[in-house]
Order: sequence, then C-alpha cells, then structure tokens
Amino acid sequence: MDAQQTRQGVLYALGAYFIWGVAPAYFKLIEQVAPGEIMTHRVIWSFFFMLMLVSLTRHWHNVKQTLKQPKKVLLLALSATVICGNWLLFIWSVNNHHLLEASLGYFINPLLNVLVGMLFLGERFRRLQWLAVGLAACGVLIQLWKFGSVPVIALGLAVSFSFYGLLRKKIGVDAQTGMLIETSWLLPVAAVYLFGVADSHTSHLTQNPLSLNLLLVAAGVVTTIPLMLFTAACSRLRLSTVGFFQYLGPTLMFLLAVLFYGEALTPDKAVTFGFIWAALALFILDAVWSIKRGRA
Repeated sequence: MDAQQTRQGVLYALGAYFIWGVAPAYFKLIEQVAPGEIMTHRVIWSFFFMLMLVSLTRHWHNVKQTLKQPKKVLLLALSATVICGNWLLFIWSVNNHHLLEASLGYFINPLLNVLVGMLFLGERFRRLQWLAVGLAACGVLIQLWKFGSVPVIALGLAVSFSFYGLLRKKIGVDAQTGMLIETSWLLPVAAVYLFGVADSHTSHLTQNPLSLNLLLVAAGVVTTIPLMLFTAACSRLRLSTVGFFQYLGPTLMFLLAVLFYGEALTPDKAVTFGFIWAALALFILDAVWSIKRGRA
C-alpha cells in the first residue's frame, strides 16, 4: 500500500510541475488578450472551479470553520493580493517575451524560501545552504555589476511567491479552502475590471470567437488542476520528496523559452543562470545528505 501510494504521489507531483512548466504555452495561445484581462479570467474561472472542487470533495466544513476566524480570512485577502501580483507579472512576462527570466525566478524561488524561513520562521541554515544562497546572490550581483542589469522580473516572481508561501504557512488552511477564499476576495475586483473597465476587442465576450472564450475559461483549469495534483502528491509523499520535483517547472520554462520561442540566452542571463544552477546543485546535495542522516 505504501509503495502504491508513493508511485501515485510521484505521478501526481510530476503532473503538477509538468503543467506548471508548460503553462506558458497556454498563455502564448491567448497573447492577443491583455495581461490584465487574462488575470481577471484566471480569477473568475478559478473561483467557479474551486466551488465545484470543494463541493465534489465535500470540503465545505473546512471552509465554514475558516470563515469563523476573521483574522485568517483577512490574512487570506493579503495572500490573495500577493499571488494576484505574482500571476499578473508571470502572464505579462510570458506574453512580452521574458519567459527566460520568468524561469530564472522559479529557479531562485527554492533558495529564497530557505532565506525566508530563516528570517521569519526561525529556521536554521546548514553550511551548504549558506553557500547555495551565497552563490545565488553572487549571480545576481555580478549581473548588476558586470552588465548593469537587474533581473527584476525573476526577483519579483521569486519574492512574491516566497512571501505567498510564508503567508499561507502562517495562516494554516488547506489548499482548497485557502484558494476558494482568496479567489472570493479577488472576484469582485476582477468582475468590475472585466465588465466595467476593460474596453478592448477581446473584453466583450459575446463578440469573441467561441474558441477564444473556451481558452479564457480554461484559465481556471490551468490554475486549479495542478493545485489538485500538488495537494494529492503532498498527501502521499514527504514534503522533502515533493520538493525535488519543483525544478521540473522552471526547467521546462527554460527549454520552451530557448528552443521554441527563440529567446536569447544573453551573457548577463547566462552568468546568473550558471550561479543559480550551481547553487541549486548544492541545495539538492544538502537535502539528500539531510535525508540520509535522518534515516541513519
């Protein structure tokens, strides 16, 4: 039974990070739509998919319990704002040919998570973790010093997603309940923007081709399906094991950017990627040793 659950967990984790990794291809299909509009569709349709999901999995008890705690509900408004900013920046970067830098952001993210854990959760760094974070910082600083550029998109995505993870850890609600309440906070703003403010050739849904409207509705699927798979993986595998799959997403983004969308790996990005990959190699090595020591 344990072996079967492990196999299922691995497949769920692979599915989640694979979808997150190829998601840019979906956003490229609707790049004629403004990022703000795509964002509103992502919020609106994610809300309705989460309603369906919570109903199908009978999680309404968890939702009701959370709604009785005003502090958690208000904190979920804050986390909703942070993840909304992350989604918007990601969509903008993909549709404005900055996918390579977006992938860099998600390579930096696990290293930044360690730093956030130390600063805000009192977690301690091991020696190799210090070295890994130091290498990552060197990569960014060398890019700034040698080439006069800052990977703003990468840092924005990494910082926003790390702080989103920190907020969700502090709030302590399950993934489905949290996302339903987050999208509930964002829904009124998204609806007002889409139906009252946006005035483009794609914002009038009745005038769009059916194929485009179906693609816009799919924004909810692209958001919720990997979340479901990720949650299922976490329930079957150790979190440290799930963590090893997180590099699949940015790796696929990197390959899409270079091989399919013709983005150039410029010298400044090449230097930064080199340092980040070296840092991640140390990070993974440290995690493996830590797991082995735990078993010993």
